[in-house]
Amino acid sequence: MKRRHIVQIGLLATTLPSAWAQSSASWPDRPVKFILSQPPGSGPDNVARLVGDRLSRGLGQAVVIENKPGGQNIIGAQTAARSPADGYAFYFATTAALVTNKYLFKSMPYDPQKDFTPVAFVAKSPFALVVKADSPITSVQDLVARSKANPGKISLANEGARAFGGIIARLINTRTQMQANLVGYASVGVSVQNVIGGHADVAMVDMASTAQLVRQGRLRYLAVTSEKRVAGWEQIPALSELLPGFDMVGWFCVVAPTGTPPAVVQRMGKEIDAVLSDSEVAQRIAAIGPLAEPLGGVEKTAAFLQREHARWSAVAKEIDLLPE
Repeated sequence: MKRRHIVQIGLLATTLPSAWAQSSASWPDRPVKFILSQPPGSGPDNVARLVGDRLSRGLGQAVVIENKPGGQNIIGAQTAARSPADGYAFYFATTAALVTNKYLFKSMPYDPQKDFTPVAFVAKSPFALVVKADSPITSVQDLVARSKANPGKISLANEGARAFGGIIARLINTRTQMQANLVGYASVGVSVQNVIGGHADVAMVDMASTAQLVRQGRLRYLAVTSEKRVAGWEQIPALSELLPGFDMVGWFCVVAPTGTPPAVVQRMGKEIDAVLSDSEVAQRIAAIGPLAEPLGGVEKTAAFLQREHARWSAVAKEIDLLPE
C-alpha cells in the first residue's frame, strides 16, 4: 500500500512540471487582464490602455483593463495580489502600491515584496514645481530665497503629506532648508486651480496632469524632480542641478501574483519591452506625460524594485515619515 502511494506521488511529481510547461507553452489562450488602482481616464489608465492595445497584437489575445481605484492604491493592489497566479492577471502598478505604501501604513492587506513577481518596468513619471505663469517667482533659487526671507509665508501646495507629491515637497523643504508652508489638497487638480487662482504660490505636481496647462501658458514649471532634464522639456532645469543626487519620480511597473509560471512572466516581460521599444508607442506615452523606459528583462526590473525600497527607506528616515 505504501509502495503504491510512493509510486503515485512520484508520477504526480513528474507529471506536474510537464503539465505546467504545456500550459505555459500555450499561453495565452484567452484574454489577459491588467488590474489598475486608478480610475478610467487617469494617466496610468491611459498608459495601460495604450500598452495593452499594442500587447494584444503580440500576444494574440485582448488585454482587458480592470480599474479598482481607491484606498491609496490598496484596493487594486489587494485585488491583484489575491488573483489566481495563472498568467491571466497582472498588476499595472505605481510607486505607491509597490514601494511607498510600505512606509506609510503599519499594516496592509498585501505585501508588496512577497505577493508579487516583477515582470517589466514601463515608464517614469516626473514631477515638477509649478507656479502661475505670471508669478514673480522665477526659479527654485528664487523660491528658496523668498521662503527663507518670509518663513511660512510662501505656500507650497501638494496632494497631502502622505501622498507622493506631498512627500517630495517635504523632502525639498528639508534639503533646501527653506521654510515653505506645505498645504495639502484633496487632489493635484485642486492644488493646481489654487495656484492658477492665486491662492497658493507654488505646487508640486506630476507633469502628466499639468503639461497641457503649461503649454497653454497658464502655468510655468520651475524645475523637474528627475535626476536629469526631461526630454521635450529640456529648457526646464532639474532639481538635481541645485540638489545633487535628487531624483524623485513616480513610475509604472507591471507585476504578477507570486506563483505565476516563470515562463509566462518571462514572455510577458519580453512582450512589454518590445512594445515600449517602439518609437511610436514611446512618443504616444510621452504625449500623455510619462517617459517610456524598458529596462530589458525581468531580472533588471526586480533589481530596480530592490533599489527603490532601499532608497525609500532612507528617505523615510530623512524626513521622519512614520507609518500610521
